[in-house]
Amino acid sequence: MTIHNIYIFDHKGSLLYYHEWNRVKQAGMTREEEAKLTFGMLYSIKSFVNKISPTVTKEGFLYYKTSKYTLHYLETPSGLKFILNTDNQSQGIRDLLQNIYSQIYVEYVVKNPLNKLHEPIQSELFKSKLDLFIKQQACF
Repeated sequence: MTIHNIYIFDHKGSLLYYHEWNRVKQAGMTREEEAKLTFGMLYSIKSFVNKISPTVTKEGFLYYKTSKYTLHYLETPSGLKFILNTDNQSQGIRDLLQNIYSQIYVEYVVKNPLNKLHEPIQSELFKSKLDLFIKQQACF
């Protein structure tokens, strides 16, 4: 099982953080272009899912799967968007994303008085804690 990369976007679509671990193929574009494309795709998929859903769902869009990878999605009540790309065999990623939010992001970004919300995450402590957390996962 493999975790490829993570994106964290704010509610407006600004890329707050990106990191990759086991990503073999590169997109062939700048990180900014890739982030805009990713956010636009998520916005469209989320809108599509909400419009065609036969029932009212609390969670809506959670993930999509291709033949090569799975994109997992978590949106917080404040509009933060956490996207984790994994291989197709990875399990328990929804809980993993919730733990990244509550145990890493809240602890090392939100509670850090030096960090400015809605700006790219510069905290080395956040980066190192996230990296360690991901590397300790069975799906890494």
